[in-house]
Amino acid sequence: MVEIEGRLIEIIFKNESNGYTVGVLETAEEEVTLVGYLPALREGEHLLVKGDWKVHPVYGHQLEVEEYRPQVPSSEEGMITYLSSGIVPGVGKKMAKRIVEHFGQEALEIIEFQTHRLTEVSGIGKAKAEAIAEAFQEQRELREIILFLSQYGISPSYAVKIYKKYGDSTIATIQENPYRLAEDIVGIGFITADRIAKTMGIAANSKYRVYAGTKYILNTFHMEGHTYAPQQLLIERTMELLKVEEEMIREAVQSLALNQKIQVERQGEEVVVYTMPYYYGETNVCKKLIELSRVELDALEMNLEEELQALQQEENISLAENQKEAIKQALENGILVITGGPGTGKTTTINTLIKVFEKLEMKIILGAPTGRASKRMTEATGKEAKTIHRLLEMGFSEDEDSMMFQRDDNNPLDCDVVIIDEVSMVDILLMNSLMKAVALGTRLILVGDVDQLPSVGAGNVLKDIISSRIVKVVRLEEIFRQAGESMIIVNAHKINHGQYPVVNVKDKDFYFISKYQKEQVAQTILQLVKERLPKHYQYDPIKEIQVLTPMKKGEVGTFQLNKMLQHALNPPARWKAEKEMKEKLLRVGDKVMQIKNNYMLKWYSQNPDDEEERGEGVFNGDIGFIQSIDQQEQELTVLFDDYRLVTYNFSQLEELELAYCITIHKSQGSEFPVVVMPITWGPPMLLTRNLLYTAITRARKLVVLVGTENYLKKMVDNNKIVQRYSGLSYRLNKFYEFHQS
Repeated sequence: MVEIEGRLIEIIFKNESNGYTVGVLETAEEEVTLVGYLPALREGEHLLVKGDWKVHPVYGHQLEVEEYRPQVPSSEEGMITYLSSGIVPGVGKKMAKRIVEHFGQEALEIIEFQTHRLTEVSGIGKAKAEAIAEAFQEQRELREIILFLSQYGISPSYAVKIYKKYGDSTIATIQENPYRLAEDIVGIGFITADRIAKTMGIAANSKYRVYAGTKYILNTFHMEGHTYAPQQLLIERTMELLKVEEEMIREAVQSLALNQKIQVERQGEEVVVYTMPYYYGETNVCKKLIELSRVELDALEMNLEEELQALQQEENISLAENQKEAIKQALENGILVITGGPGTGKTTTINTLIKVFEKLEMKIILGAPTGRASKRMTEATGKEAKTIHRLLEMGFSEDEDSMMFQRDDNNPLDCDVVIIDEVSMVDILLMNSLMKAVALGTRLILVGDVDQLPSVGAGNVLKDIISSRIVKVVRLEEIFRQAGESMIIVNAHKINHGQYPVVNVKDKDFYFISKYQKEQVAQTILQLVKERLPKHYQYDPIKEIQVLTPMKKGEVGTFQLNKMLQHALNPPARWKAEKEMKEKLLRVGDKVMQIKNNYMLKWYSQNPDDEEERGEGVFNGDIGFIQSIDQQEQELTVLFDDYRLVTYNFSQLEELELAYCITIHKSQGSEFPVVVMPITWGPPMLLTRNLLYTAITRARKLVVLVGTENYLKKMVDNNKIVQRYSGLSYRLNKFYEFHQS
């Protein structure tokens, strides 16, 4: 790492939101271009900087700054330049000169420690003196905090966030309890806070550490899809992380529960622990499901049998008996679940329901969990469908620190019927927000395939509702003739029933290519995507072919396959800007996926027919294409769903991953013309029947599996479903048992 001292003579560019700066440092020997996060600096300041030399393809030789330390200027000329640099609002060159001429070498000390003496200088009154001292002090505090935090590996951009949160008590707050950072500052987790605490000498058995570690482990359960943690398992995992006595963790659980930070309760024979959002989410969903299932609706004046007969003739369709049953139950019940696999007529049932409700002059709202799923619903019905977030009119709290929905118990959705598709993707927190916004008397129809993988977020909502016996459920099981001609659909149902798929039927849509070595599998996938499928079927290799894999690591995991596919499908070129990060390289033209919900990212619509020209929120699983990368502005833009343009700051790029190849979990709710998938050895928990079923049901026109037939059969045989700790089913069943008794 290089260390250089000099004066900042020019700031070429500065991003005020995060402090990213391009500047010129004048040293005794030369002028050096600096780039990096340098908040709270002004031209004229003396700096000691540490960093590494980089050669930018456009801007040439630069020093990428990792650490910096402002040096107080010692010469009178340096002090004048420093004070007039803009660091103190209202102090220009002339006034700075008067201050320094009057106080000499003591000028900066007078400003900081003897503010009242500034009135000795011509043109400075009492109010002006106080304003100068306050601005000077604020800048000094921020610098001290940046320097203090830099020794613990916290970047200047995060230091600014921390200072905004704690103000002049920042250092005292962190010295007392560094674990507050994990709770208060987005982007700083327990591991970082624990490293800081260890460096500061805070004891391993500090109560702050035990409390924070317990909450951290509880949150890892939520990240794994659980709404709660069994108390004993929580204690064991926390002991493993913290290496402290069991009794200390039990005391922490008890204290956190008494302070209403967590909820502890008994479910049957087991004691379980929730964080409060998941506890309230689960109990509220349970209560609302029961209310909707028991509501008494006004009778509708319609001869349903005659109406369905007329609709079938008009639309030239033939409804199966269970489809007719679904429509009948939707009219009679406050809440209904319609579930079925591919080709069983879910879309036809939804379209018929819409027409029946329209005949009754009822207002209908359509929704789905993701942008891609809502777009598919719009295409299938010819009616506008929105994401659940947009239906609920997502907004923010006054400080823009937390996301909230405008539609809730006090401002419910203005409609008679709500139809939500792809409900297997809905987690417990989103379901809670949706249920709040559905007024009693409004019909709620939930549609989904219960055999798909559960939601990425915590909970097992659709499966729990179906198993509860509280809500009316109609299963669509008949495969329609046209759908039955597709080997994708035939094989999906075979796999779901534990039977091996039929592959390589001539002129059909389901193929298996045998390859035994993982290197061969990867190379075959590359050839299929780049050459064979586009040449034979004219599919666009980037937009229409999607590689899905069960795993992230290894030769056929997302990391390796994405590198290969990126190089083959979007190779580097002089006119394609790039942004290199630790483990990935992003390039203009790349296919990318958002990997976490970000409710604050703003988007602008590129669709001239879109009434809502702008909005907020990009969600886990959204796929788009990089449109531009601006090194100077430190920004990257992505076009999602062919119309939503989103601008990312470089500091937000950990939220994006290459998406030429994605995990099957991330593909939920999406549909692709072509799916290509490796079938090789992997952890048994990833080689499961419902994972394979989910993957092939993502394909609309063609499935190509590449690998070993033995592992294909193992996936079909492995019907183990990883347990999700969810209390919704328990709560609903307890009510059912009580009601029956």
